[in-house]
Amino acid sequence: MHGCNLEKDIEVELPSYERQLVVECYLEQGKPARLTLLESTGYLDPPSLDLIPDATVTISHHGITENLKYEPALDDSTGKYYTHTSDYIVQGQPGDVFTLSITDPKGRKLTGTTTILPPVPIDTIEFNFNDRNKAIVVTRFKDNADTEDYYRYSIHRDSLQGGTEISYATSDELSNGEPFVFGTGYDFETGDVIVVTLHHLDKAFFDFQESVDEAKSANGNPFSQPGRVKSTVQGGLGVFTNLVYDRRKLVVPAKK
Repeated sequence: MHGCNLEKDIEVELPSYERQLVVECYLEQGKPARLTLLESTGYLDPPSLDLIPDATVTISHHGITENLKYEPALDDSTGKYYTHTSDYIVQGQPGDVFTLSITDPKGRKLTGTTTILPPVPIDTIEFNFNDRNKAIVVTRFKDNADTEDYYRYSIHRDSLQGGTEISYATSDELSNGEPFVFGTGYDFETGDVIVVTLHHLDKAFFDFQESVDEAKSANGNPFSQPGRVKSTVQGGLGVFTNLVYDRRKLVVPAKK
């Protein structure tokens, strides 16, 4: 029927949003302890970058506590932005526990812990070509049968600042103790520079990354379930973990 007005405006009163501390901190062997600390905003609020310069940020290890200073800076080698940094160089052995503590003048407190994992070495990286001289990258490594393990495999072009060519995560649930083989499509040519990285993850970080990917997929999709990020910290949002990996920078060779 034409002329029927079936639309009706409905006003929904949303509860006020309580802002939280948001942290992103990845400890890497041989690099300074540093992180990014922000304050969260509501989903419908205008985009903003709310820094917290007056927070107290510490990282503890073996009874020694290091204070991180508010010194916003960009790491040119990775393109990552940090708000807090320290002169302390991360040095830990597998099994060592690091603790993060953040407090601010509003009385909020965020905490987290991470246990250093051993790196899992890449055994071999091979290049196989098709009849159009396009190469596939095949990476092999061995899983430890005595532990529950999680991995993220990624390939960047040219450098870590370049686009991620491939990135996916998996557990060893179905292949515990077996050789792993990760591959790509026929996406590379002779002379291409690639960076292959195999991260060894703990379960908390694996779950965090999976939940972030799901939340991104659900954002703006009316047919998806709302995505909830599984933080690895308490008293706020975000991640505190250690990054251990084997990384190789290679040039795709000529077809034999």
